[in-house]
Order: sequence, then structure tokens, then C-alpha cells
Amino acid sequence: MIKDTIDNDKSGGKLPNQQELERELSEYLSKKYGDRIKIISPFLYPKGQEFATDDGKIKGDKAEGSTFDLLPEDLEAFLESFIVKQDQAKAVLATKVCTHFNRVHYLKQFADRKKTVGVGMIKNNVLMIGPTGVGKTYMVKLIAQKIGVPMVKGDATKFSETGYVGGDVEDLVRDLVYEAKDDIELAENGIIYIDEIDKIASAKNIIGHDVSRTGVQRALLKPMEETDVDLKVPHDAVSQIQAIEQYRRTGKKEKKVVNTKNILFIMSGAFGELADIIKRRLQSQGIGFEADVRSAEVPWEIMKEVTAKDLIEFGFESEFVGRLPVVVVFDELTKDDLVEILKNPNNPIVVSKRQDFKAYGIDIKFEEEALVKIAEMAAKEKTGARGLVSAIERVLIPFEKHLPSTDIKRLLVTPEMVDHPVQELGAIKEDPDDPERLERFQKVAAQELENIIAFILTKEKDFYQLSGLDIDRETSEIVAKLYLKTTSDVNTAFEDYIRMYQDIRREEASLAQKLDIHVTFDNGAIHALINQAIESGEEVGPMAFFLIKKLEYGLKLVRDRAGVDTFDITCEAIRDSDQFMNRLVKKYFRKDERQDFLLKQDHEGSVIES
Repeated sequence: MIKDTIDNDKSGGKLPNQQELERELSEYLSKKYGDRIKIISPFLYPKGQEFATDDGKIKGDKAEGSTFDLLPEDLEAFLESFIVKQDQAKAVLATKVCTHFNRVHYLKQFADRKKTVGVGMIKNNVLMIGPTGVGKTYMVKLIAQKIGVPMVKGDATKFSETGYVGGDVEDLVRDLVYEAKDDIELAENGIIYIDEIDKIASAKNIIGHDVSRTGVQRALLKPMEETDVDLKVPHDAVSQIQAIEQYRRTGKKEKKVVNTKNILFIMSGAFGELADIIKRRLQSQGIGFEADVRSAEVPWEIMKEVTAKDLIEFGFESEFVGRLPVVVVFDELTKDDLVEILKNPNNPIVVSKRQDFKAYGIDIKFEEEALVKIAEMAAKEKTGARGLVSAIERVLIPFEKHLPSTDIKRLLVTPEMVDHPVQELGAIKEDPDDPERLERFQKVAAQELENIIAFILTKEKDFYQLSGLDIDRETSEIVAKLYLKTTSDVNTAFEDYIRMYQDIRREEASLAQKLDIHVTFDNGAIHALINQAIESGEEVGPMAFFLIKKLEYGLKLVRDRAGVDTFDITCEAIRDSDQFMNRLVKKYFRKDERQDFLLKQDHEGSVIES
């Protein structure tokens, strides 16, 4: 059988998809072993992910060396769903992060046999340069979430060289263990992100030892490369108490250390004065950029010409720069970019406002012209995406304060509201059922749903990798409904759909034991069940069970009379179970048998037409 499949493949024959293969294997095993074996779809458990946990939560990919296999293009595609612009930054970070963790995975297989493997390894530590509010921190958080590693963020200005007053840079490593819930192995494969790194460049014209700048750079050198960090330190009372308890129980001193060899360090900063250094170098080399740059605004195109020599002149130690081999410059965001951020279904700014109002039972929608006006307000602040937060808050705070005390359950953010929020609030409270406003709301709601569906359909490849399922218009509509129902991002809605799909398949497999009936839900039935679950808020697995329980008598009678082993459950069974059963009886029973069935089914409390 396997040889035939291989020959088929070599001859160019079309291989069956996973659903077809599952059905064929089920039929083959049923014929050979009877009803004792049933195939449960393996594709329902996405590669590298654990969906069914004891607490019911979805766990992400784990980047421990034994399991990590994420590819750069996959991580870049994930970032594309959330980050607007920054194409070079997304490509470089996705590539270097994936390469780092895949290399760790590759080298671990030799670690026990070859002790010198990995010695002198150059880590892909990253330096990110960009203005405030362009998504540097957001991108690092998304990467850590996607690959499933612990991440800690530190501010370079809050640390000092070891031995001086202030935080110790090694505290970040200890915080990583805390984030990993004391899993040292996981912490040793984590990410440490340090912001405001430009603030520890050595100050010019300073005499003596610069404790808060050069000293911190030197303190970071060993952790950035490789060192053992002791988890028990004198200034940490908790670790000392734990050590005492350990000694009391065992009579032995236990030394816990974290090795930083595989911890990825990512640094970021604005580097405002760096542009002048780069400009001087380029002009002295006769390479363009001849315009006199004296504006307070940083010319970010010049920043992309940065070299290690420029960073050293800026005030970094050469050893420190050498441990940051990957340098990426972020683009400044324009007004149009800010509009695109607001229109992205995954943007946390609009999603968070939807959650804020949903907490009061209010459904909020945004007209596109209103988003453009909000972006214009934010662009004037010159703080990137952070300006969007303050702009949208200025517009909506009056509504967030007053509407929860009313019976109003719909709010449409219009251009008029952005320009005159107080006046519009008064108009809404005076006439909450204004037909024109309601019509505009419904129009925006319909367009929003179409936009989300279109966005989801562009993620077909990502969805298939996550679930092993093909995405079509009907599936994307359900995911869009989940997105709007749960006020989450699209990726979370994907995971919710997969969990519900998985619950139905599990229930399908267990029904043979619970009711001694073999059923298979087709995609139409699965989608109908999920739609009902979204509308009712009920769990989809029990819904599938009670549906079959309702059909149990009729299905068993058909099985006993006609010898049918498995029943295909269609969407008709969900919409009209009596009609579904009636068709089944007509298919397998003679007319006189149907009348007999009708009498028995009547006795069971369900009506089937003869």
C-alpha cells in the first residue's frame, strides 16, 4: 500500500489532501479491525504548538532548542500581520532571530559528544535604531510571543556598573528566570531587550570614570557573549531565604546559575546625534548627502548608512559594538503610515478601544474619514504611533465617561466627532436613535466585516501552517465573527476557530464510545455548529454531543435496519434535525418500514414526516 503511494507520487499523480487521507485510512482500518479503531485528525494539533492545556489556554510555539523550527519567512509573515511599514526591520529581525534559535537547536545535538561545539560562537545580538513610536518594542514583544520564549525589557538608564549604586545588569538575567517561571533551561533560551541604549554612550569632554555610561557598557560585555549569572545574590532577600530553606531540607548548598550563551540580546535607541556623525563621514568621503542638515528633525535615510566606526565615535566602546553585529534602522512614520496602522485589524490601539467600550456593552465603530483625522492629529505630535494613542483618547474620553451611564449600545466615531467631540456627545445623548447615524453605523459595520474577511484571506498560508486546514470565504467569515465577538486580534480569532474545530472532531471521535454511533461532521455542519456557538456563547463540543443525542434513536434504527456503519452529518442536521432524519429514513427504509419508524419515533418525542 505504501509502495503504491510512493509510485503514485513519482508518476506525478495528485496526492490526497489531509482530510481525504484521514477518511481513506479510517475506512481501511475499519474494514481490517472493525469499530475498535478510529482516526483522530493529527493536523488538529499544529506543529510546534500545544493547543489543549489543562487550564484550557492556548500555548504558543516553544523555542527551546529541542523543538524550535520556525523559518524566517514564516516569522516575517507573522510580523506583517501586525506591523505597518518597517519592511527592512521585519526582514532582518525575523531572519536573525530564527537563525539564532535554529542554530542553538542544531548545535545542541552535538553538545554531548563534542565539548568544543559552539565555543567562540558569534551571537546575532541586534541593535535597533529608530525614532520613538515606530514599533521597536512592539516588534520584539511580538517575536517573543510568537516563538514562545521568555522576554524581559530593561531601561539602560536605570543600570550602573556592578559595585555602584543602581541596578545590576545581571538582574535582567534573573528577571528572565522569573518570567520563565523558574525554568532555567527555558530562560537560557530567552530574549533580553534593553531600550534607551543610546543613553549609555560615553559623554564627551568628561574627565574620569563614567559610572553610568561606559561602566554599564563594560558590565554588559560578558552577559552579551557568555557568562554564568548566579541566581542567589546578597541583595535579593527572596533568593537568600530560598537558599536557607534548601540547606535546611538537604544539608547541602545548591548553586543555581544561568548561562547566557544562548540568550539573545536586542538593544534599541533613538540615536539623535548620530546623524551628524554619519553626515560628516559621508561628506568627507564625497558620497552624496551634501545638503546642510541643521534641522531639529533627524534625517533617517542618512541613519541607514551607519557603520561600527560611527557608533564608536558616538560614544560606544569598540568591544560593545563588536557584540552587536546586526544593526537595523527603522523608518520614520508618516501620516499615511499612521492611517494604515489604524486600519489594520490587528492594531492594538483600535482593538483596545473596542475592548474598553465593550466592557460597558457598547459596540464602537470608526468611519475611515475619522481615522484619517485622528492620524493627522497624531502626526503633528511627532511621536509616531504613540501619538495615535493620545489623539484617540482625546476624542473618546468624553464618550467613555458619559455613555456607560446611558442605554446607548452603539457608537460611531465620525469626522464630526473628531473635530467637535463635546457637541457630538450632546447630539447623541439627545437623539440616540437618529436614523441617519444608525444607517451610517450599519454601513460601517458591513464594510468592517468585509475588510476583516479580505485581511484574513490574505493570511491563507499562515492559517494552513497553523491548522493544516484550507481557508475559504465561509471559514474567513467565521473567523471574522470570532474577531468581532471577542474583540481580539485576527491571530487569536484563528486560534479560537481551530480550538472549536478541534473540539468537534474530538467529540466526533468519542461519540462512538458514548453512544455507540459512528458519525462524521462535514465542513458545513462544523461551520453551522461554530456559528451557533458564537451566537449563543455555548461550548461547541457539548452542542455536537446533544445534537447526536437527539438523533440517537433514529441513527441506531437506521444502523440496525440498513447496516450503515458511519453517518455523515451535514449542516441540515444542525438547522433542521427532523428534516435530516426524515431524508435518512426515506433513503434506507421501505414505505411500510417508514410508517413503523414514524410510530416509534413519535413515541420518542420527535416528529418525522412519512
